[in-house]
Amino acid sequence: MKVIGYGDNIVDRFLDRKVMYPGGNCVNVAVFAHRLGIESAYLGVFGSDPLGAFVRNAIDSEGVDTSKCIIRDGLNGVTEIKVVDGDRIFLGWNEGGVTTSDPFMLDVEHLRYLASADLVHSSVYSASETQLPAVRSTGALVSFDYSSEPERRSDSYLELTAPYVDLALLSCGNMTVAAVEHDLRRVHAAGVPLAVGTRGQSGAMMYDGERFLTQAAAPTDPRRFADTMGCGDAFLAGLVVSLLGSGWSRTYRPPADDLQRALARGAEHAAAQCYVEGAFGYGRAVEVATSRRGSN
Repeated sequence: MKVIGYGDNIVDRFLDRKVMYPGGNCVNVAVFAHRLGIESAYLGVFGSDPLGAFVRNAIDSEGVDTSKCIIRDGLNGVTEIKVVDGDRIFLGWNEGGVTTSDPFMLDVEHLRYLASADLVHSSVYSASETQLPAVRSTGALVSFDYSSEPERRSDSYLELTAPYVDLALLSCGNMTVAAVEHDLRRVHAAGVPLAVGTRGQSGAMMYDGERFLTQAAAPTDPRRFADTMGCGDAFLAGLVVSLLGSGWSRTYRPPADDLQRALARGAEHAAAQCYVEGAFGYGRAVEVATSRRGSN
């Protein structure tokens, strides 16, 4: 099995810790899938600044292939964060740097590369929306993180993306069960066969067009708790690796028991992620004053 993350990478600067970590939704999923024993790769744009090199070196150290990535002249993506009672609080970012200002456009060679994957993962922070039809044409399954912003769940945005997505992940925070079910139904109706909503300590829900499946959050040890960075990505990695192991494909949807098992595996990995500082480690002290414009 093989998973490719296509899209965003970023540096997460924790102002309270004065430490920065590599991350990004698509990077994290690729790294976590590899840690679960799956061949994985990352396809995206790095900035030419030291932050771009910092992220890429960390990904390479994890054994995740970055050989098809591009370096563009300019700033890498960087976001500023603090942790309050274990929860990450986003303070600002530089709009993703060159990842979104000059995003990765797929050519024939890249499409052949993506076709080697069982699943390609992207996100709302990747500026990949116009490329999703091409990604889907490779035959690989497509997962897509819709995050939490309401504008990313508008009718127009779903019309642009949902027909080319096989599994959608929505961050639903403290939404009521009725509100989560409403959003999952909308995403499914727009064209996504499997829609999943994560609800933090309240667990997760999946809708497959016939039924809602629910999964409680796995317990965590508060004495070991670091932060919630990367928990949604860890959940997704555990979920899709389990689904792929069940034979999931565009022509075969695993039965309800396997879907439930995949949700449970996702919850387990999300809980374990709470003990990790940053997304997947590699913290480095921030030696100079930070800036919300992304200078380093």
